Amino acid sequence: MSIEEKAKYTRHAREVWDDYLSTAPARIPKPRKQTKLVTRCSPGRLFNVLQRLTSEQKAAVKSMGFGSLLGLRCRTLRRSLCLWLLERFNTARRSLEICGERIPLSPRDVERVMGLAASGKDVVNSGPDDLIADLRHSYNATNRGISVRLLEERLAAPEAGEDFKRSFILYTLGTLLSPTARLDVSPSFLHFLINMDVVHQYNWGKFLLDRLVREVSRFRQGKQRAVGGCLLFLQLFYYESISIEGAGSSAPVVVPCLSSWGEEEITEREKRERELGGYGCGEVISKEGCLESLEYRVQVEVLSGGKMSTGVEHNHIFEQEGTQADEEQMDRDFSMEEVNVTNFPKSKGMVCRDMEMIVEPDRTACRNKEYGCNEIVDYMRNNDREENCIYAPCVCPLPNCKFVGSSEQLSLHFSSKHWDSGRRFRYNIPLPVSLGMNEHYLVLQAEEDGVLFILNKGVESIGNVVMITCIAPSSSKENFLYDIVSGKGISCLRLKSLTENFPGRVEGFPPMDFLLIPFRFLGPSGELNLEVCIWNSTELGSDCP
Repeated sequence: MSIEEKAKYTRHAREVWDDYLSTAPARIPKPRKQTKLVTRCSPGRLFNVLQRLTSEQKAAVKSMGFGSLLGLRCRTLRRSLCLWLLERFNTARRSLEICGERIPLSPRDVERVMGLAASGKDVVNSGPDDLIADLRHSYNATNRGISVRLLEERLAAPEAGEDFKRSFILYTLGTLLSPTARLDVSPSFLHFLINMDVVHQYNWGKFLLDRLVREVSRFRQGKQRAVGGCLLFLQLFYYESISIEGAGSSAPVVVPCLSSWGEEEITEREKRERELGGYGCGEVISKEGCLESLEYRVQVEVLSGGKMSTGVEHNHIFEQEGTQADEEQMDRDFSMEEVNVTNFPKSKGMVCRDMEMIVEPDRTACRNKEYGCNEIVDYMRNNDREENCIYAPCVCPLPNCKFVGSSEQLSLHFSSKHWDSGRRFRYNIPLPVSLGMNEHYLVLQAEEDGVLFILNKGVESIGNVVMITCIAPSSSKENFLYDIVSGKGISCLRLKSLTENFPGRVEGFPPMDFLLIPFRFLGPSGELNLEVCIWNSTELGSDCP
């Protein structure tokens, strides 16, 4: 075929194609799929295990302060709601910004919703590796973690001893309270499960909230594909905090709220949300009213010598002596006490005034007395005092030391016992430091006041991550401005931020500012050379460039 003939057919083909494009209907674009929420938080998995527990095992669960979880009725997460809440979760302020308001989240909210203690010792998941070597071997722990399936097999056995307790907490953390982006449970949890006799003394409410903030922050930073943390808490907190029935509605409050939300209640709630136009169309319920009503009820029960059961078994005011029959009745009724919010506020003030005329407030020593606190506080307010006490216990950051004391006691301890294990520095003066390839942290101690800081180093896929934390009670309001500089040739990286307070060395990275330093900044032996400067808090106004 000649070139002219080929050109004729080619021209005709183009004309046909152009005609088709001009007359064919426009393609309707496919709707974009809604972003999927990937999470390891699985209340249904824990629910199935709870149904198989024996009465002895349930008693063991209660003895550890986890009795409220036995009232779990929800089996599935509402992922669309969780995704909606995550988009409005301010991790820096620890608050939900919904319905035109900012609702702060605190350990007390975890206690109200999940029934876990919001006071006590901080849960520290770090320490010497040799202390948990046997436990790691017992659970076949790998670098990836402890198998959830292995824990399920262990929980299927009828025994209710120490091994059951440890396996139950690991399983509960891995499936509901503190799941990570991985399928397995972090072996670091074994550090606070060495002595099972003190598990009930931990502040699990704070631990749950801290881990939730950490996991959501890591997800937003793109460090993991799945969202970790207890998303069920966010879901139930929303249901309890947002009313969709109007301001005049009167609904009882069940403590903890966990036991009042089953599949039927949640399905009905979701239906009402859709009818009103979607999430966020309700009104914020005042948390103060609920808490005041509960506090008033506690006072009435204690003063009248009566008993009450709220499922929050860790609180000392609920520990009443009684007969075995009474205790069995409390077990059957746990988490079913109802408090009517709308009926209490009007009479609360008048009734309480009458009580104050005839009853002296119960006074007791602060629970941190052994660490140096001499305050005498109202027994009913001891939890609040403990959370804000400057003598709250801190842990020595060195892996082979078990010292626990106030931040001041810890400072003296470190100066006398570990003077050669850290670096001393002066405020407002740059300090050159070097971290070896296998060094993950360096303890810094201020010469002026002995305050302890930790320069933390982690390894990511493209470089090292560094930040500075201060060893102090988490409730401490004192922060220090710090500066980290890393240089290579004419290139320079710098971070200026404020320290966060933690009562010891923290494994992993908490949700706070950090400096990412590429591997090419490392020295010839793999060391990381930095210049660090920490400013005294009293100098922040004049020395901040």
